[in-house]
Amino acid sequence: MAEGLSSVLIANRGEIALRIIRACQELGIRSVLVYSEGDADSLPVKLADKAVCIGPAQVNLSYRNAEAIVGAALALKVDAIHPGYGFLSENADFAALCEREGVGFVGPSSEIIRRMGDKIEAKEIARRAGVPTVPGSLGAVAEFAEAVDVAREVGFPLLIKAAAGGGGRGMRVVASIDTLERDLSEIMSEAEVAFGDPSVYIERYLTDIRHIEVQVISDGDTVLHLGERDCTAQRRNQKLIEESPSPVLDEQLRAAVTGAAVALCREVGYTNAGTVEFVFDNITRAFYFIEMNTRIQVEHPVTEMVTGIDLIKAQLRIAGGEPLTLTQDDIVLTGHAIECRLNAEDPERGFAPNPGVITRFRAPGGFGVRIDTHVETGYAIPPFYDSMIGKLICWGSDRNEAIARTQRALRELQLDGVATTVAFHQEILGSEGFRSGQFNTAFVANLMAAREQPAPSTSSSVN
Repeated sequence: MAEGLSSVLIANRGEIALRIIRACQELGIRSVLVYSEGDADSLPVKLADKAVCIGPAQVNLSYRNAEAIVGAALALKVDAIHPGYGFLSENADFAALCEREGVGFVGPSSEIIRRMGDKIEAKEIARRAGVPTVPGSLGAVAEFAEAVDVAREVGFPLLIKAAAGGGGRGMRVVASIDTLERDLSEIMSEAEVAFGDPSVYIERYLTDIRHIEVQVISDGDTVLHLGERDCTAQRRNQKLIEESPSPVLDEQLRAAVTGAAVALCREVGYTNAGTVEFVFDNITRAFYFIEMNTRIQVEHPVTEMVTGIDLIKAQLRIAGGEPLTLTQDDIVLTGHAIECRLNAEDPERGFAPNPGVITRFRAPGGFGVRIDTHVETGYAIPPFYDSMIGKLICWGSDRNEAIARTQRALRELQLDGVATTVAFHQEILGSEGFRSGQFNTAFVANLMAAREQPAPSTSSSVN
């Protein structure tokens, strides 16, 4: 059992809730799940040591209801709350409420969540740590004249980003000065509505980039990295396929990127698990810090597969007061891992969410195959939440074997009753662009555009 933790409340749902339940049970920690009425029949509810309904299906009345969650934690006398990802996981006010009420929080302090959640302050922390950042404004930009000064310094195209944004939201590309004033005003208004904070900053918009992130973990004294993940295969800034290691980093670049992530964590005094995100310029082969996620990531199993380290257990142990027993030399990346996010979406209808009943579910198996999901045959996917219903993670001795194993596992997987992204993942993995490893964040959009082009005519006419 983790030192100091005998019971943990899980304030989440779906596959991540189930993932945390399993880790708790293996550590001898009592798992207490709070759930909404929309998830009453879910597998996490069935498998938790105790499950308590927290409210209606609507997220603001259940999974985002901080007072109700902390109240349940106090009533049930748990030691800590694990927020998973999404919902309240990066909400500094929620973490602060836990601190005031004396409930442990499996993650960093509310102060660190707040500081790293402000993209402007996070960039300043990165600069102090000597970590490269994308050329752009040094702080918030509120006036057109300031935006013009930035444009003169770094050039077009520009990217206006909400300081409190995330998840691919709160960004706009500006191609020329002709629309800069209007775009600045509109994105500030959108940021105010979406995030309650109109602050924005401006960066040079890099057009040929990859998305690379570094998994870190810290007990407050020791900071370790667990290698990088490449999350370049995206659709509308939402990740589809993640892999580790990145196919484009050599050992020198890998050391520089991971070293930068560790330096940033030391600068801010980070504790628990987190992910430092970078963009990598394919043209110049330079990398730049963009943000830090102060929680466990959806794609954390990719790192677990290549390191053999259970990140959820590590989180729980640190939250329970245990120091890290590993050193950086103990962490060795072996082989290659790929994760496909399995979404109940219809690629033929613009990836529209497709809730419904799973009429048949068959999990793939075999050496190096892992599937994290909360669905089973007969499960009704509720329409109230994110459309991700699972993750397929496959390991291989090298990238080619990992791709082949993932393709085999996707063929073996059965998810009948609803439209899913399974076939689309096969299309991506089978494409020459993905298999070469030489692509950028526009790769999936270009692949989709090519699908929509009519095939060239091969017929001939005779006069």
